[in-house]
Amino acid sequence: MKKVLLATDGSSCAEEAAWFLSHLPHAAKLEITVLTVMQIPSGTQSYSDSLSERVDRQRSSAAEAFGRVEAMFDGANVSVKHVMREGHRGQTIVDVASEFEVDLVVVGARGRSSVRRLLLGSTSDFVATHAPCSVLVVRPTGIRESKRPIRIAVGYEESDAANAALEEFRETRWGRQAEVHVVAVVSYVSAFLNEIVVDADETRNAVQAAVTQAANRLSDAAPNVQAHLLESDHIGEGLVEFIEEHRCDLVVSGETPHSMLGRVLLGSVSRFVLRHAPCSVWITRNRVESPDRAGREPESEKTVRR
Repeated sequence: MKKVLLATDGSSCAEEAAWFLSHLPHAAKLEITVLTVMQIPSGTQSYSDSLSERVDRQRSSAAEAFGRVEAMFDGANVSVKHVMREGHRGQTIVDVASEFEVDLVVVGARGRSSVRRLLLGSTSDFVATHAPCSVLVVRPTGIRESKRPIRIAVGYEESDAANAALEEFRETRWGRQAEVHVVAVVSYVSAFLNEIVVDADETRNAVQAAVTQAANRLSDAAPNVQAHLLESDHIGEGLVEFIEEHRCDLVVSGETPHSMLGRVLLGSVSRFVLRHAPCSVWITRNRVESPDRAGREPESEKTVRR
């Protein structure tokens, strides 16, 4: 993680996202682009003030918001710049992420009930679905007001996306204070015709070995790491229940980059967690080759934007 796009609209949710980013440990210098997407009215307006005055106020408000964000990174090993664009918020954030070739997009999300999180159309949902890189959606969990260590859940399964997520997670040297849980959820129901998996013991033992090995791989970046094996009919529900029970602040989920159609139809665990988890969600995409790029690079160059 070297190039980060932080989207802000000056709201408390956006400032929460900026605060969260400012407290993520990092060894290399970060290049942070703070993006403000301005909403410019179109067509004939029946307002008492002119359009230019409205635009000026937006620009002034954006500059003030950037000043507050910039102050959060004072003295840190980062470079911070401000970019203002016009257009649809979600689409503009995605476009700028592609233009600047960033490794991570950070956006804030309002803390909503589980029912309201199911509703489509929010900026954070759009960005998490369409961004070509990893996305961190920040929700307040109270850690900003407390002095306790951060609690992190890393969803794991034996897949390229999950293993790539482990590698991306290791880049952040979380330290001994972070409480990290690597969580694997076993479902004994097959995706094909809802059949029950025959050999449950064999499945359980294999997953237990895999999640233990995964936790060991993170021990250098986060020494306080534990492996967990859960059983649930639905992998996403099992992971969310663990997050709620352990009051996690962040959940990390790996995802293979999809084509545009694939993202629209996405029904993955990461999308379920994004909509249901009461904490921040980090969807990692940078270490697995996109299907759109398959066959275009030799095997040794499959790692994206390292």
